[in-house]
Formats: sequence, structure tokens, C-alpha cells
Amino acid sequence: MIELYAFATPNSVKVAIALEELGLPYELKPVNIRKGEQKHEEFLSLNPNGKVPVLVDDDFVLTESAAILVHLAEKTGRLLPTDGEDRARVFEQLFFHASGLSPAFGNAGFFKRSSPEPQPIAEARFTTEAERILGLLDDKLALQTFVAGEAFTIADIAHFGWLWRRQFPGLTLDGRPNLSRWYDVVANRAGVQRAIARLEALIEAPASAA
Repeated sequence: MIELYAFATPNSVKVAIALEELGLPYELKPVNIRKGEQKHEEFLSLNPNGKVPVLVDDDFVLTESAAILVHLAEKTGRLLPTDGEDRARVFEQLFFHASGLSPAFGNAGFFKRSSPEPQPIAEARFTTEAERILGLLDDKLALQTFVAGEAFTIADIAHFGWLWRRQFPGLTLDGRPNLSRWYDVVANRAGVQRAIARLEALIEAPASAA
């Protein structure tokens, strides 16, 4: 049985979505980051970096959401083309997400909501970069159905995670019709809805032992 250590975070929801979309049974192990459970010794034994999500697949422990998405896709032979340009386009978007979208969204949110004191220059820098990235995605989605082409893949799941939590950095999809269309298509998938419901339920769940 696969175990997913997670909370209602952008990175955690990606893995839950993949598991639901792929029809893989899993046990959800709550790690309440609002209570610092990611710093508990038991969790650090799984991920010394102290971050969710963590996937345990039999005796195989894997961290980093993008790596987990690739593992699950290759395990099932789904949501990731096996070769050629189509596969390369998925990895192109995964790396773009890891190097561009995720840091921009995360830092914009931190400086707006969590910084000990106002940092207007940093906030403006990362918000502007996040807005630029949203524009790039909107332009791309004017030409194709999904972010890596015409098929739904783990690249869409990766991007969806932060767009699902876009309120944290104070961003919207206003004025981006192609991105809004894509978001609605992904959000309305049954597997996506099941994953979101399971993770959102963790916010009110009792504290775990992790």
C-alpha cells in the first residue's frame, strides 16, 4: 500500500491528484505543517528536509513532488509519454514549474503574508515574475489544450497545484481566458476533486503523530 505524507499544500495536492487520477490505492498520512509536525523526528526520518509531500511505495521513500509525479507516471505507464517530443515537452513544463512558477508563487506569498517585516521590493519582484509566468501560460494555452500539448499529463498536475492556491500570493486568473479555461477543465476532473476534498479535510482533522 502506498502511503502519502501530506497536508493541504500546493505540492501535496499534486501527488494526491496523481494517485487519484491513476487509480492507485493509498493511505493518507496527515502532517500538519501549521503545527510544525514536519519537524518532528518521525517525519524527519523520512525526509530530513522537513517538507511535504513524502511518498512511501513499499520500502521506497521518495520526496520532491515532481520526482514523485514522474515515479507514479512511470509506475503505471500513464500521464507521461514514453518517448519523443511529447515526453520532452512534459519534462520541459515540469522543469519550468520547478525553476520558475513554484519559486515565484511561493516567494510572492511569503513576502506578502509571512515576512516578519514589509519587503516591498522583494514582494514586487516575485509578484511581477509570477504575473509574467501566468501570461506565458495563457499564451501557450491559446495554442493547445493542455500545458504540454493535447493530452492531460503530470505537467498539468504540477502547474495546477500552485494555481489551486493562487490566493496565497494574491494572484488571479482575471484577464487570462485560456488559462482560466484550462484551470476549469482540470478542476472539474473527478480525480482532482477527490484529491482536493481529501486534503482540505486535513485542515480540520485531529493532529497526527507524524
